[in-house]
Amino acid sequence: MADGGILTRTWTQAEIDQRVFDLYDEYCHGRIDRRVFLTRAAAVTVGGLAMAEALLPQYARAQTISFTDPRIKARYVTYPSPGGSSGQMRGYLVQPAGSGPFPAILVIHENRGLNPYIEDVARRAATEGFLALAPDGLFPVGGYPGNDDDGRALQAKLDQAKLRTDMVNSARYLKAHELSTGKLGATGFCWGGGTTNFLAVTLGGDLQAAVPYYGAAAETASVPSIKAPLLLQYAETDERINAMWPAFEAALKAANVPYQMYIYPGTQHGFHNNSTPRYQEAAAKLSWERTIAHFKKYVA
Repeated sequence: MADGGILTRTWTQAEIDQRVFDLYDEYCHGRIDRRVFLTRAAAVTVGGLAMAEALLPQYARAQTISFTDPRIKARYVTYPSPGGSSGQMRGYLVQPAGSGPFPAILVIHENRGLNPYIEDVARRAATEGFLALAPDGLFPVGGYPGNDDDGRALQAKLDQAKLRTDMVNSARYLKAHELSTGKLGATGFCWGGGTTNFLAVTLGGDLQAAVPYYGAAAETASVPSIKAPLLLQYAETDERINAMWPAFEAALKAANVPYQMYIYPGTQHGFHNNSTPRYQEAAAKLSWERTIAHFKKYVA
């Protein structure tokens, strides 16, 4: 397409060198900054810089459910968060049309705050009949700043234990909400996937179902505290996260925790996020169908 008189192109996942994907994973998880990511990508292969730039998120194309969709009502809410980063939290609350009450789903963002993609996921959950809350872990430091680089830096500077407490408090706020039936599920992506596992441990029987996407495993010693049936979604190419699975699975089996696990062929970490070329449409669609079915079985 034309952009300011310069002809640019759209890259497909198959065209992007795996070494650039690997560098992007390092960048996304805060181990290298944007400048280093772009410089190294340019060095590993011809066209590497263009590939790297193509991987940066484009949130305008991530919206699948409009915030004016008549099937939903969305608003921002604030609520207490004792022991968290500031004692208060803010989240994006989306309800189905109607008076409720509704089964509730917490939607937990990646390691960069509440960006437009995660807000869209909350709207998707609401169109399926769930009261959805997407908390912004960056609210105590001003909220998601409008771009992922600054968001990632802000989240890395937070006290991580207090940030997790903010997510626990968000789950409890949602469970007790006047529009909630009191039945609660949780899903999250990347950092949010690991936090979903953490919530399953921390909330025990107060959580009815959990769907972590490519998230860090729960500590094996704490797995017996999990009572919620788990649906675990993994990418095929995601070495760091997938290396945790054998020990996690062994602990789940030993504790008799009900679970299902899927690895999606031909996918990268982040395959559900439709704002970058890591998105894999078939896998994202199938995994989301499984997510909703899991929640309708255990939460609705």
